[in-house]
Amino acid sequence: MNGPFAWFGAIGAIIAAGMIAADLGRRWTGWGFALFVAVSVAWIASGLLHETMPIVVQNALLLAINAWGVWQYLLSPTKKRQIKKQEELAEQAKNEV
Repeated sequence: MNGPFAWFGAIGAIIAAGMIAADLGRRWTGWGFALFVAVSVAWIASGLLHETMPIVVQNALLLAINAWGVWQYLLSPTKKRQIKKQEELAEQAKNEV
């Protein structure tokens, strides 16, 4: 497992984890999850090519979790409304100070 899928998976996972850990806001976190989705797909491909089923199973489950993260942070209409309201309140508080 030293091919391009594995390298993309390894490097992408480091970058995605850094994006989420940096806590730069919901949008950055959402894009971190989107990168994790791509990483999971790469690891699944690598696992299938090299017949390492534990990697395939693990990343199939992580793919579902990461896709849920993308939904929560980037796509959910309810979350988008909450974010908009939070931004409005933050701007209001900033103007009051």
